[in-house]
Amino acid sequence: MSLLQGTLDMLVLRVLSAGPRHGYDIAKRIQVLSQDALRVGQGSLYPALHRLEERGYVTASWRESETGRRARYYRITAAGRRELDGSEDFWRQFSAAVEGVLRGAQS
Repeated sequence: MSLLQGTLDMLVLRVLSAGPRHGYDIAKRIQVLSQDALRVGQGSLYPALHRLEERGYVTASWRESETGRRARYYRITAAGRRELDGSEDFWRQFSAAVEGVLRGAQS
């Protein structure tokens, strides 16, 4: 399934709200939480992380990963938490509206 840019940003922020993670771990967590319905490729994930970093929603630092490799870990900021709250509110309203249309189209 393809993800819209804003939706991917929201999912990344949601995953990071649980704590710092490196890129591969973020992608795997989205895949696991979506029960394999969503798979985020590097070509989408890293531009999203850079965009979120430029907007001040995440910060990044280099650390050693659990496998001993050097990896860039991302952490959500206070501004990122505010953005996430707003994005989740919008998403809930949007998805309820779409669901209403889908239900109504069958009657």
